[in-house]
Amino acid sequence: MPVQPILVIMAAGMGSRYGGLKQMDPVGPDGEFILDYSLFDARRAGFSRAVLVIKRENEEDFRRLLCDRARFPITFAYQDLTDLPRGYAVPLERKKPWGTGHAVLAARDQIDAPFCVINADDYYGARAFDIACAHLSGIRDDGDYCMVGYLLRNTLSETGYVARGVCEVTPDGTLVDIVERTHIISTVDGPLMSEDLRTYRRLDPDTIVSMNMWGFPRAMIDRLSEAFPAFLNRALQEDPAKAEFFLPYAVDGLLREDRARVTVTTTEDRWYGVTYREDRARVVEALRCLTDKGRYPRPLWRE
Repeated sequence: MPVQPILVIMAAGMGSRYGGLKQMDPVGPDGEFILDYSLFDARRAGFSRAVLVIKRENEEDFRRLLCDRARFPITFAYQDLTDLPRGYAVPLERKKPWGTGHAVLAARDQIDAPFCVINADDYYGARAFDIACAHLSGIRDDGDYCMVGYLLRNTLSETGYVARGVCEVTPDGTLVDIVERTHIISTVDGPLMSEDLRTYRRLDPDTIVSMNMWGFPRAMIDRLSEAFPAFLNRALQEDPAKAEFFLPYAVDGLLREDRARVTVTTTEDRWYGVTYREDRARVVEALRCLTDKGRYPRPLWRE
C-alpha cells in the first residue's frame, strides 16, 4: 500500500515586510487564509496530516482561527531560537528565526514518513500538491527527493523585491544546482536580480525557481541535523544576527556531495502570496476567481 505523506508547513516567519502575521490575514471569499487552501489541496491530494511549525506564542490564535474549521488533522511544532545543538548558544544580538532548514528541524519528532515542506503564506495551486503527493507515495530510497518548480514570471510581486531559489535543471527534470537569490524585482523589461542593490542582472522570465515546496524522505531530518552545526560554525563568526539556514542551501550541499537526487516537476500555475500588504488585493481577487470557476467550494470547508 502506498504510504501517505505528511505536510510540514512553515508558519513561524516574522512577516516584517508585510507588517504583521500574514498567515492569519483573511483573503478568501468567506474569510479563509491562504493556509486554508494549502490544507484543502493537500487533503484532496492524499496527504495524511499536517504539522504546523509556529512560534509558541501564536498557538492559541492558530487553534482558534484555523484548527476549529479545517477538516484536516493538524499538530504543532515550535520554532525556537534556543533550539540549538548541544554546545551552542543564541547570540545576544539574534532576534529572527534561524531559517527554513531550522523550521523543518523543529518538526523532527513528528515526522515518521516522507514529507512535503511548504510556506504558510504561499498559494501553490492544487496541481502542486498532486505532484508532491504522487512522488512521495512511491518514494524509492533515502536519496529520492522532489521539488515543485515554478516559472519565475509567475512568482513575482508587483510591489517590491522577492527571494527565490534559482534552479538549474536538466532536460529530463533533474535538479543540478540551486542558488538563493534574495533580491529579485519585476520590471516592464522583465525580472532583474541584484546582489549588492546597485547593479542588476536580467533573468529569463521562464527560469525555474523554488517556492520552497520540497518532498523528502524521512532521512532528510538526519541530513539537516548533520548540516545545521556546520552552518552555525560559519554563521556565528560571519553574521550572528541575521544568517539563515536556508533549506535550499542544505539541499544544494547534498547535491554537491552526491547524496541526493531531486526530481523537478514544473507547474505553470501562478503563485500567489502576500509578501507586502499591497499584494493582498491581487490575492483576494485571484482566490475569488478560482472559487467562481468551481476550483474550490464555498465556503471552502463545506465538504
